[in-house]
Amino acid sequence: VQLVESGGGLVQPGGSLRLSCAASGFTFSRYIMSWYRQAPGKERELVATISSTGGSTYVRDSVKGRFTISRDNAKTTVYLKMNSLKPEDTAVYYCNAKLSWNAGPMYSWGLGTQVTVSS
Repeated sequence: VQLVESGGGLVQPGGSLRLSCAASGFTFSRYIMSWYRQAPGKERELVATISSTGGSTYVRDSVKGRFTISRDNAKTTVYLKMNSLKPEDTAVYYCNAKLSWNAGPMYSWGLGTQVTVSS
């Protein structure tokens, strides 16, 4: 299994980024996918989740209205579009698969992609 996150970078407050996670080694279209993030000195937290078909999504309250999760099963890729970024969004972002909506991550973590929001 490989989970390869990309698309992070340095952005000013109010800016936008689109993260991508290319997955391989498992039947991507069968699994729920989630984005997580870990800020310095803090525990990793769930940011957003999308059902296997893409028909249902969840985003945590602190990013609601700003972040959108989507997926392309043909490309075995999950995306996180982030708008109106705030300094508190600064973190390393990771993706992972889940067996059920409230389950924990299934696989070992990838390297993540760093998002830094700063003026």
